[in-house]
Amino acid sequence: MTLSELRFVVALAKERNFRRAAEKCFVSQPALSLAIKKLEEDLGVLIFERSRTDVSPTPIGEQIIEQAIRAIEEVGHIREIAKQGNNQLGGAFRLGLIYSVGPYLLPEIIPILRLSAPDMPLDIEENLTVQLEVQLKSGVIDAAVVALPFDVPGIKTMPLYDEKYVVMVPIGHHWASRNSIQAKELVDEHVLLLNSGHCYSHQVLQACPDLSRKGQVLQGNSLETIRNMVASNLGITVLPCSAATERYVNPLVKVIPFAAPVPVRRIALAWRKSYARELAVDCIADAIREMKSECLVLVK
Repeated sequence: MTLSELRFVVALAKERNFRRAAEKCFVSQPALSLAIKKLEEDLGVLIFERSRTDVSPTPIGEQIIEQAIRAIEEVGHIREIAKQGNNQLGGAFRLGLIYSVGPYLLPEIIPILRLSAPDMPLDIEENLTVQLEVQLKSGVIDAAVVALPFDVPGIKTMPLYDEKYVVMVPIGHHWASRNSIQAKELVDEHVLLLNSGHCYSHQVLQACPDLSRKGQVLQGNSLETIRNMVASNLGITVLPCSAATERYVNPLVKVIPFAAPVPVRRIALAWRKSYARELAVDCIADAIREMKSECLVLVK
């Protein structure tokens, strides 16, 4: 068993295609296929099931792939130690964020990190929660900012803050003069949310369960798009407070807080238990906790 064979296995598990996996590993397809077959023969088990249209891990293959990821990561740690010495804050940090957090969190924490960790630039990946989970487990990213719950084997989570939801309506809407809105009132409105692939919409529906019966429309791939549709008078929406601060609001919309009990979401930092740069993770968490925002309540 060699490290190259383990890398081939992990690449094939990610790509589910021999040609693409070979390209990722900079080897020929026959060489990759032969190496994986040799490893399967050495281990006496089938790691992958093959068909004309798909390649998928077997149950025992899933376990082998997880262990291979750990082994590759440990080798990477050795290289990091040799390269960086004792400086865990040296070198790029690959940070994933869900779409409904990234655009509003990053402008706040990057200036802080430029001071606290000037030799640790962020390599940023915005994606859906389900994709960030895959990338986190496979080592593509080092950590991810996600909404809880995020219960994934082998992954640690650190709760960071609670964030309120608010309502955004067109300026001519009959609620525009209101001081607050009850969550249950949304059921009778034309509510615009992100499409169902985004965990944010699921979070809103959990916080405002009456919306799951009627009234909501799932469309749009970004909160910026949803905000513009509200401004155009297509409907109303529910946004995390950080996406509805003064810098993001235009004269065509009105932001209205929820009445108690106010729906909230909890945001956390997630990383692999085996990840070696714990100080880097703590540095990211500290930067987020240093943000000054009335929208966020830090979790102690």
